Amino acid sequence: MPEILALLQNIAPLLEKTTLRQMSHVIFGMLTANGRVTMLGLSRWTEKGGSYRTIQRFYQSTLMWSAIHWFLFRERFFKSADEYIGAGDETVISKAGKKTFGLDRFFAGLQQQVIPGISFFAFSLINVNEEHSYPLQATQIIKSAEEKAASKAKADARKVKPTGEKKKPGRPKGSKNKDKEAVVLNADLLRIQNALKSFIATLGFFITMKYVALDGHFGNYPSAWMVRQENLHLISKLRSDAALKTAFVGEHIGRGAKPKYGVKIDVRNLDLQYWQEAFFKDGLRTDIYQGQFYNTEFAFPLNVVIIVKTNLVTKAQAHVILFSTDLDLAYEKIIKFYSLRFQIEFNFRDAKQYWGLEDFMNITETAVTNAVNLSFFMVNFSHALLEPLREHNPDYSVLDLKSQYRGYRYATEIIKMLPEKPDAILLATIFQQIARLGAVHPAFLPVSSQ
Repeated sequence: MPEILALLQNIAPLLEKTTLRQMSHVIFGMLTANGRVTMLGLSRWTEKGGSYRTIQRFYQSTLMWSAIHWFLFRERFFKSADEYIGAGDETVISKAGKKTFGLDRFFAGLQQQVIPGISFFAFSLINVNEEHSYPLQATQIIKSAEEKAASKAKADARKVKPTGEKKKPGRPKGSKNKDKEAVVLNADLLRIQNALKSFIATLGFFITMKYVALDGHFGNYPSAWMVRQENLHLISKLRSDAALKTAFVGEHIGRGAKPKYGVKIDVRNLDLQYWQEAFFKDGLRTDIYQGQFYNTEFAFPLNVVIIVKTNLVTKAQAHVILFSTDLDLAYEKIIKFYSLRFQIEFNFRDAKQYWGLEDFMNITETAVTNAVNLSFFMVNFSHALLEPLREHNPDYSVLDLKSQYRGYRYATEIIKMLPEKPDAILLATIFQQIARLGAVHPAFLPVSSQ
């Protein structure tokens, strides 16, 4: 408990004393709880003063979560000499019933289908040197009535059987060239752009962030245009069948403007001028190519990295196309930055598995916002608790941490029943021994007395 209060001093200026005390009880309950993390479950595991009513009041409080996340990160994790990039992704939380704020139908990647639930778009800051992600913002996705109507119309259109008429090949008669520079963002990208602006404003002058890594869903021109509007560069992935073309070289013969595009490239048979390196592992040859290419959907050239893997036995091939809007970025960094994007998925996993992101049963807007942000806050808070412990035991995990606090809770209740309190040395041994009972790694299991 003392270490919890010590860490909470980093965000104490943002909270009232009563709210800070309530938050300490909730955090202790999360660290000790075994099973689903709900308000009722937390009230059963907190010590004296953490009643259900106290926890309920905390969840109904209006908190400045962006500032809370940032203050903890700035005071506890920020290292001015390290390099940072941003990462963003959507997480879907399944929910039953009909009253949860923002309840709708969203596509869940884990289930690979549309499910009823709520959705949040999160931004995290990734320390490139440590290869660790720190979630700093979570914005709920609320669909407007117009979006819902458009989605329903699109779904209904899919159900209509085709009439058998084939679409005429080529460009429709009378169509005009479109100005690619003039991009109209859809409602989803507008929400993400506003969240990105808020994320950048939160960082202020402490961190100069240059790159944002997003998954392949954002490997398109509107997303790239949105990121460039905020003076950042996008790192993402193109479709495997994306058409890439070189810039036009040579003398233009004929009427009209000089062509912009050259020849279409074959990603499985690239010219050696784009080859960067190759390495072998487990019977696979990996070739890496880099070049500036055009895609007809984009109004500007892209810094493209193509990774081609070849099975040396079967000769089967597969490839991935990564890109950055920064034309000067080296291929090693494009690959590394996009790989680090996956660290935000570990944040989602920990928040759902350990800190109640999938368990909470709150339904009001304020309570839902607090529950989700508290789960992400605990991802960073638990990392701060684990850091000193991992200096001596690198394998110390979140489960070991929860086992330690649960053991402390058990030992405290047992000692209250004793007629006389044990001495300090015996007390420390009792706490340590009980905490080891639920540990995962053999190094933390109790030593046999035989």
